[in-house]
Amino acid sequence: MIKIIVDSASDVEKAEAEQLGIYFTPMKVRFGDEEYSDGIDLSHKEFFEKLIECAELPQTSQVNEYAWEESFGELTADGSEVIAITISSKLSGTYSSAVKAAKKFGGKVHVVDSIQACIGERILLQYALRLIDEGRSAAEIVKELNDKKNKIQLIAVLGTLKYLRKGGRISSVAAIAGELLSIKPVISVTKGEIKLLGKAMGSKKGNNLLNQLVEKCGGIDFDMPYALAYSGLSDDYLQKYLNDSEHLWKGKTDFIPSYMIGSTIGTHIGPNAIAVAFFAR
Repeated sequence: MIKIIVDSASDVEKAEAEQLGIYFTPMKVRFGDEEYSDGIDLSHKEFFEKLIECAELPQTSQVNEYAWEESFGELTADGSEVIAITISSKLSGTYSSAVKAAKKFGGKVHVVDSIQACIGERILLQYALRLIDEGRSAAEIVKELNDKKNKIQLIAVLGTLKYLRKGGRISSVAAIAGELLSIKPVISVTKGEIKLLGKAMGSKKGNNLLNQLVEKCGGIDFDMPYALAYSGLSDDYLQKYLNDSEHLWKGKTDFIPSYMIGSTIGTHIGPNAIAVAFFAR
């Protein structure tokens, strides 16, 4: 039997993981003196309620070696093989911790660095589930995931620069100027790292730039998993984006899955962001 475990940077919550038939290990999120397990005792909605009220940024911490070892021990106890899919090794030490823990299980545990986060990691997980249903071996699945993960594109328009400023990613002057001019930064996860792709004045121009970047990648492979996501307590910006990007989807799919972004990425981008993840054609 092959079992899959994923960290909460994928924005999968524990209840959803159980529905999917996979296993789940949470990042930790700390607001002041209060620590939570992401996706277990802190839902994505609860996270944004706290984030909006909080003057200081919360702290997030990686899944450590001990937590991985404990999970791997439970999952391999019946002789199963395990595939762990993690957030990009360039964004967190979670992958490195999983690799160290996996070495103690005699080749029964395979660790895949998604080189992604958020819905980029999620669609790689969804592809892994498809490969299990096809009856592939663990070694075949790991090889296929490592081959295909380089085709994943994750592009997002941020609603605010405030949280990048709070996290020290940009200067206060740049953030304040950007807020006054209603600048919407467009970012991607490229080769495992977050990159700034451009800036647009206002949400409509941000959406147009996002669409241009999707097309520049060669378009969406609708035979592979794809997803949209939003951050915050409302999906209004997501619905607006769906209207602005209708030509990308019309006649190609009847269903566009969308999810709420969780704490691992939400801490850094804040509310009112939208993201699209897909395998490029």
